Amino acid sequence: MKLAFIGLGVMGFPMAAHLQQAGHQVCVYNRSPEKAAAWAESNGGSHALTPAAAAKDADMVMVCVGNDDDVRSVVYGEEGVLAGMKAGALLVDHTTTSAILAEELAAAAAKLDLRFIDAPVSGGQLGAENGALTIMVGGTEADVAEASPVLAAYGKKVTRLGPVGSGQRCKMVNQIFVIGAVQGIAEGLMIAQKAGLDIPTLIDVLGGGAAQSWQLQNRAQTMSEDKFDFGFAAQWMHKDLGICLDEAEQQGLTLPLTEHVHKVYEQLLADGFGRCDSTVVIKDLVAKAK
Repeated sequence: MKLAFIGLGVMGFPMAAHLQQAGHQVCVYNRSPEKAAAWAESNGGSHALTPAAAAKDADMVMVCVGNDDDVRSVVYGEEGVLAGMKAGALLVDHTTTSAILAEELAAAAAKLDLRFIDAPVSGGQLGAENGALTIMVGGTEADVAEASPVLAAYGKKVTRLGPVGSGQRCKMVNQIFVIGAVQGIAEGLMIAQKAGLDIPTLIDVLGGGAAQSWQLQNRAQTMSEDKFDFGFAAQWMHKDLGICLDEAEQQGLTLPLTEHVHKVYEQLLADGFGRCDSTVVIKDLVAKAK
């Protein structure tokens, strides 16, 4: 298929590469033209200077940028992807955004005889590089069925959750589950370290029981060693939790844990830890323990 991929960050760069390697004809766009040119040189695809030019004649257009406003900046306007897409083409948004934006984009696409699905991902940079992402999709059954074989190039699991917006709401639940595990591990490590327990042994023991989780297996050791120069940035988790809280407010819900951790990230960002892995929340507990 002829595809376009908009946004070549730590996730988008390898995701677009997997599409090209799967035999598709991929044209990319990035706000930094040099990065798009480098992608094309290393992967054999092409690049364009505007989102509209990248999307021209594409059967599907994937977007993977930072937040709601970033999505709008590459989708709308004379140089946006909607202006370049051919009738009947499918727009796929991999960005983690609000469900409201997903519904907005679906309506905007429909007015132009285009189709839309929201498809946020989980698995981080490593999952993108290995082609092993979990993709949570909202859209019609027909549109998701059409997109799934293509998304399988970088998704080990592609699942439709319901109509447009459902993928984003599933991603919200994912992020709440993740920070719940991370906060719990951080607090547990405070006791473990204070008591002088051997952390590798602790992780091995707990990994065989009900406390087992991806976060425990992949992040507890680095948290205990004060290592955070990798992974999913705290600034992005702060953004994602803000989306969760906005959705909760719209549904008339209160999320105490999410509210607490969102405030912790807010302070960590103010202290200069925004680019650190999201497990940096343990620094808040360490500081309070002094």
